[in-house]
Amino acid sequence: MTDNSTEAAGSPDIAGVKTLADAIRGEIGKAIIGQDGAIDHLLIALFSSGHVLLEGPPGTAKTLLAQCFAATLALDFGRVQFTPDLMPGDILGSNLFNFQTSTFTLTRGPIFCDLLLADEINRTPPKTQAALLEAMQERKVTIDGETYDLPGNFTVVATQNPIEQQGVYPLPEAQLDRFLFKVLVDYPDADQENAIVAAYGQSARMKRPADMGITPQVDPAKLAAAIKAVASVKLVPDVVDYIVRLIRATRETNDLESGASTRAAVMLANAARARAALQGRDYGIPDDVKALAASVLRHRIVLSPTAEIEGRNAEDIVAQLIANTDAPR
Repeated sequence: MTDNSTEAAGSPDIAGVKTLADAIRGEIGKAIIGQDGAIDHLLIALFSSGHVLLEGPPGTAKTLLAQCFAATLALDFGRVQFTPDLMPGDILGSNLFNFQTSTFTLTRGPIFCDLLLADEINRTPPKTQAALLEAMQERKVTIDGETYDLPGNFTVVATQNPIEQQGVYPLPEAQLDRFLFKVLVDYPDADQENAIVAAYGQSARMKRPADMGITPQVDPAKLAAAIKAVASVKLVPDVVDYIVRLIRATRETNDLESGASTRAAVMLANAARARAALQGRDYGIPDDVKALAASVLRHRIVLSPTAEIEGRNAEDIVAQLIANTDAPR
């Protein structure tokens, strides 16, 4: 049950989390037509403190979606355009010698923010990609042996294009495992595409979120309270056991060469709590797990050669694992 006294004190309860999410959806809808699934995943990641990888062909509004999402939050926003010549120092920052004081001074990079847009993250070499590993897992960075804390709300929203093969560097498994979701952003349907062209076809220049009337809906205090409320969502032992059995099943099937990690189980549980809260529930159910399993697992599992030859994909195998794993009633 929710505690109304919490909301009265200025901190959202579960109903308040749903209200905040609806307000964010409404603001994003001023600029983004369609992509409801991607928006829902961003909201779940926001309230469960997870990172998101958006994958889709060019021109499907991945970058604009991330910008509009950030604009609805009263958080410090940073952006890095990943390129083949990008160096770790370009992201983290570096110590520069000050000749006037004869001391080194840290010049902070764009990673020192609340929400970082890592645009086309697979266009930079592994050495630079690795600069995000510590930040994504521990929300801190180490520069020249000195450790610096990042904001508690630090979140990475990364984009990548699955089509091009030249000039890209696949993300290593260790980094993929730090993303809560890999969300597939597809082309809009015919009606949505007509609406997009009607709304934006008069100019080749894309407007900024502020120009579309998008304003912040959540301040840092409300966000922290909402995250705390989501953490209070109950997962009964049977649902926790279901999550663990589903994750372990990825390691036991012959269809996969590599299964999901324990981190995946923890993240799936957190995401299930957030999905329940967005639907106004203070308890998670197996359907929350089933709805998010593919997004949590598709970038963590490696298909076996046999499965690839048969033309199967990660979604097919996750669906089969869900069907074969008994869910609690």
